[in-house]
Amino acid sequence: MAASWLSKLRTRWTLILLVAALPAHADVADTLQSVKPGVVGVGIFNPIGSPRANLQGTGFAVLDGTYIVSCAHIFTKPLDSEKNETHAVFLGRDRQMTVRPAKLIATDKARDLALLKIEGDPLPALKLGDSSRVREGWQLYFTGYPIGSVLGLNPSTHRAGLAAIIPIFTPLPSASQLTVRTLKQAKDAYEVFELDAVAYPGNSGSPVWQPDTGEVLGVVNSVYVKGAKEAALSAPSGISYAIPVKYVHRLLEQALPEAK
Repeated sequence: MAASWLSKLRTRWTLILLVAALPAHADVADTLQSVKPGVVGVGIFNPIGSPRANLQGTGFAVLDGTYIVSCAHIFTKPLDSEKNETHAVFLGRDRQMTVRPAKLIATDKARDLALLKIEGDPLPALKLGDSSRVREGWQLYFTGYPIGSVLGLNPSTHRAGLAAIIPIFTPLPSASQLTVRTLKQAKDAYEVFELDAVAYPGNSGSPVWQPDTGEVLGVVNSVYVKGAKEAALSAPSGISYAIPVKYVHRLLEQALPEAK
């Protein structure tokens, strides 16, 4: 009798513990569904080209949903006016892709951030968080379009632990390794997030978001920061980096004073 009662009690507590563990995963899945509609592909659209759409990175909607945050290095190549090239935002999935013309309205080259304005209906905007309260050890997520030229317009989401908060510039062992860019970064040093996840070309501009709220805490940078942090390495590491969202706040305040 006692053994039967204990067995039922164990079963009951096991079920309670299992049910208690479910919301954590459900919350992330639910949060992702609210984040994904605001994440877009960014690049160049050429109406007479083949292919017409050149997906080069990721961006995400902010403010009223007509502004897109991304990385500045994506937009360094001049547009070919003779081919009617335009900056563009890509929505949907592959064959159901929708192209929205975009205008580059502001950049922060020191932190490799860009702000675009799109035409048409607003997108679901992501909420920008407070990166000053972020702590090492947090589990975060980022959503974007890795290797878009190969994998297409299919967003993927990765979990990333915040391994460290570190300065973008670390003194190099040899002066011969210094470049104009690293010298500029040394003069304007700032902290970045080091993530224990692999970000591929195309992930640049991906929002790094908090799983319980969906608030954006950083912007993935798979090119600019790696060039500064890994200049002394013969082979790139599997570490990724993100620009804290406080610099996005600053860019918005400078580009759109009325948005304060």
